[in-house]
Amino acid sequence: MDRIHQFTLRLIVTSLLICGSFAVVAVAQGEQAKPAPKLPPGMKGANTKDPRAKLAPGLYDAGEAALGIKHVSLQKKPEAFDLGIDPNSPKVTKALGAMGIPPNANVPPGIRMAVAGLALGNSDLAFQGNYVFMGNFYGMNIYDISNPAMAKLVTSMICPGGQGDVSVYKNLMFMSVEMPNGRIDCGEQGFPPAEGAGPGGPPAANKDRFRGVRIFDISDIRNPKQVGAVQTCRGSHTHTLVTDPKDKKNVYIYVSGTSFVRSSDELAGCSGGPPDKDPNTALFRIDVIKVPVAAPQDAKVVSTPRIFGDPATGAISVLKDAGSHDNKGRVEPTDQCHDITAYPEIGLAAGACSGNGILLDIKDPANPKRIDSVNDPNYAYWHSASFSNDAKKVVFTDEWGGGMAPRCRETDPDKWGANALFHLKNNKLEFASYYKLPAAQTEQENCVAHNGSLIPIPGRDIKVQAWYQGGISIMDFTDAANPVEIAYFDRGPIDSKMLVMGGSWSAYWYNGFIYSSEIARGLDIFELVPTKHISQNEIDAAKSAKLSMLNVQTQERYKWPNKMAVAKAYLDQIERSQALPAGKIAELRDAVAKAEGSKLGKKERSELNKLAAYLESAAKAKSGSDSSRIAALAFALTEAAL
Repeated sequence: MDRIHQFTLRLIVTSLLICGSFAVVAVAQGEQAKPAPKLPPGMKGANTKDPRAKLAPGLYDAGEAALGIKHVSLQKKPEAFDLGIDPNSPKVTKALGAMGIPPNANVPPGIRMAVAGLALGNSDLAFQGNYVFMGNFYGMNIYDISNPAMAKLVTSMICPGGQGDVSVYKNLMFMSVEMPNGRIDCGEQGFPPAEGAGPGGPPAANKDRFRGVRIFDISDIRNPKQVGAVQTCRGSHTHTLVTDPKDKKNVYIYVSGTSFVRSSDELAGCSGGPPDKDPNTALFRIDVIKVPVAAPQDAKVVSTPRIFGDPATGAISVLKDAGSHDNKGRVEPTDQCHDITAYPEIGLAAGACSGNGILLDIKDPANPKRIDSVNDPNYAYWHSASFSNDAKKVVFTDEWGGGMAPRCRETDPDKWGANALFHLKNNKLEFASYYKLPAAQTEQENCVAHNGSLIPIPGRDIKVQAWYQGGISIMDFTDAANPVEIAYFDRGPIDSKMLVMGGSWSAYWYNGFIYSSEIARGLDIFELVPTKHISQNEIDAAKSAKLSMLNVQTQERYKWPNKMAVAKAYLDQIERSQALPAGKIAELRDAVAKAEGSKLGKKERSELNKLAAYLESAAKAKSGSDSSRIAALAFALTEAAL
């Protein structure tokens, strides 16, 4: 590969840093062609006998395997965003151009498809009412999901700049922009390469470049209007919308920039020097944007918290990783967050910050403060975080390989590229266990832990999660020390001979359905079906917990109505765990059925109250989840409504 082409590919990873550790350079140097490594001593790999291990390849005709998940529909990408799978097509050449690779570049087919797949790749999702907002490295698309089986494209907007993650709040939509091809006007033309730039060097300063957070008015859902744009020194790889329970007039955007620091010639005040020589460095911080909801054009950065520092000494760089296996044991400082998940109701946020998982106090949302941190040598790149509904647990993900590499092979350890589960007690994180997709995937499938959300089944902690071309896995982490897979959906690789970027970027539950942003294919929609692991009553109870809006990185506490479906869900769980005698469970089921049949008649309600009194006493004799469920069932019976 000649010097110009080497520079171009290095620029992609150095300048764009597309997904934190998206190692395009490694791919360009033949990563895809390398044989799978041997499993390290004492480590356990993935299961090659799982039904998902050897599915037939294809774009729209790949083999499929599912347990507990039914595929409802696939809305294919709009034509402007559809790359196809021909590495020599004009669309692929255009997509590579958007990533800074010239048309005459001698790039191998597999690398062309990996890199081009990102240029038009679907990214994160947000929800409001009957709409799902799908980010894309090249813009965004909005779908009407009032009928999930027949979802309809409402709006398609080209606006390059990657990563394109979106969030929504009332009439506003926010979009992350990090790559150097982002323009203030959303233009597709990008920018010419800098003359004489050395390998890996940043692009030339340009007043028309945009890297930061775009703000759109979506009052007219079919015609979003950009009404604000806040530039930041490292751009916005992801962002987190944070509300203040005490302030309804403003929202805050926590900006996680993982890319290079732009020149001060392009944005005044930006510098990227080492912390011991450059106290104003844009490294080792996040940016906080304050957005007046009624005047989004006045949005601006109001603070740059040094959440990796030590306020007592003034040092801004004190957090370090644990000597990750990916760095051959070399300890590295942490200078960025990839994703921050806020839980405004409890005043906390969990940050997945490259080398560390951190806990933030966000009671003053403009000035978050770190109150705890953890690291782990088994973790290559702390990527995202989720709280349990009761905020007693936190799940962190590890994006080992950056999402562009196969990391779910039988020789890949089940502690690498996995979830790490922690108990949260007194604002301290205590490690509990790991969880990784158990099914072996092929060399042609990019696979590692990625974005997911809670499924609101009362009495249990359930998370649905994307694993790129590993598909979707649903994890029960009620017992954080022993998480288990209870449902899944997977397709075979897109291509049988080379790794074509694809798979589920995000898999989120929203008002009764699972929505997956499929990088290469489009919008997948699923629903749960009952199995021995999840009952129909539990599914019905989950569907009863409705939200009017969902930005997964802004967690809201799920609450359930006092419906009999919720009571029956608890009863199913108590029967599954054998927490009560079989005869008493049968008596409870009979009483519930009679109460429903009589439309909660006086006699039948009286019987429920008697049984509730028994359950309150029984709950005191139990411990852990069984005690909580029995007590919850008692309450549900006394407050029951149809």
